[in-house]
Amino acid sequence: MKAIPLSFEDLLAPKTELILEQRGDGRLWASNGGLATPVTVHRCFPWSAPTKYISLRNDDGDEVELVRDATALPQPARDALGDALVVAGFVLTINRVLEIEEEIEVRTWNVITDQGPRRFQTARDEWPRDLAGGGFIIKDVAGDLYHVADVQAMDTRSRKLLWPLVD
Repeated sequence: MKAIPLSFEDLLAPKTELILEQRGDGRLWASNGGLATPVTVHRCFPWSAPTKYISLRNDDGDEVELVRDATALPQPARDALGDALVVAGFVLTINRVLEIEEEIEVRTWNVITDQGPRRFQTARDEWPRDLAGGGFIIKDVAGDLYHVADVQAMDTRSRKLLWPLVD
């Protein structure tokens, strides 16, 4: 019998299709032919290739799966992974919106986050981005990210200020 040479890439290839989904608990869950487990995402080097080599780790920090190329995943899995990557970066969670001032080219936000009060600006043409698992992300002019998990769970003033931007 003739041996078939395997490349390093062949050894890393998944044996079954990876299924990724955001569940009601807000976490990313992974299944690869077995039981689903909640995972966190960790980008591996090179950071210049953000869709390649993403480590999925369980709550103990053990790698469950290595995604070699997120663009090769089916669209639902790619969307769930993309949302998890956004949230895994440095993201501040907005709990209350105190004020949004509209100016010529920017919006100035006054908010309360988990880390305390913040004031930041977004470009007028930069809109909050919906996340597949619910909520949305706001990107400020400095590139920092702000997460709103559930607009309906916020106070009345916050909902009223956010309504024209997210509904």
